[in-house]
Amino acid sequence: MIETLQQIAKDNWGWRKQIANLAVFDLKKKARGAALGWIWFLIKPAMYIGCFWFALSIGLRFTSGCNALRRYPYLVNKIKFPISAISSICTGAALIVHLILMAALMVGYFACGMPLDLYLLQLPLAIFLMFAFWNVFSILLSPLSALSKDVANLMKAISTPLFWLSGVIFNMENVGIGWIQTIMLFNPVTFFGKIYRAALVDKVWIWEDPAVCLGFLAVFAVCFVLMLVVSKRLAKDVADVL
Repeated sequence: MIETLQQIAKDNWGWRKQIANLAVFDLKKKARGAALGWIWFLIKPAMYIGCFWFALSIGLRFTSGCNALRRYPYLVNKIKFPISAISSICTGAALIVHLILMAALMVGYFACGMPLDLYLLQLPLAIFLMFAFWNVFSILLSPLSALSKDVANLMKAISTPLFWLSGVIFNMENVGIGWIQTIMLFNPVTFFGKIYRAALVDKVWIWEDPAVCLGFLAVFAVCFVLMLVVSKRLAKDVADVL
């Protein structure tokens, strides 16, 4: 598995410029033919956030990377683009949109008179961990999704429950049911919601809640190991299927 990890790291670093260019191209492709162009990438998340705020009076998105290889079959068959790097294109495109939204969020944050403090240093950490986790998750699932559409359909089915049971729009400590709170600890979206809330609202350090950190690290470790196993065993089969 060490060799597989080295190969994934080598592929993503060696093709980093192409990944960045294709991530931007991915967004341009989605915006093509729309009069408002890139604005649509912000309108949908903004509408969701506005609805949550209005309906619930308190105040994030799954990557499409699991279907990356089916979206870019020509990169596998014609250009011989590294399979793991293709997943990074989709994750990178999502990261660009996320950074734009974060910039807008920070404008609103400071406009409301919120302080510039050390707790905000958790935001770069949150963005890095979010990109790292979903990229690993994408590299894990994209070969499986290429071999079977059931994987992509499964992710579509569970993405909504994962969001609503994450605590992003409510505080998980208010649930009051122990076994449900335990399950939520192993939902990665819960961790990301907690770290953003810790930095922007609660003004605490995320490691002051070791349970949610350990839950996230456990899921990350499992996904990381599975990514290496799947990448090693299915890399050759994917090209044949596509």
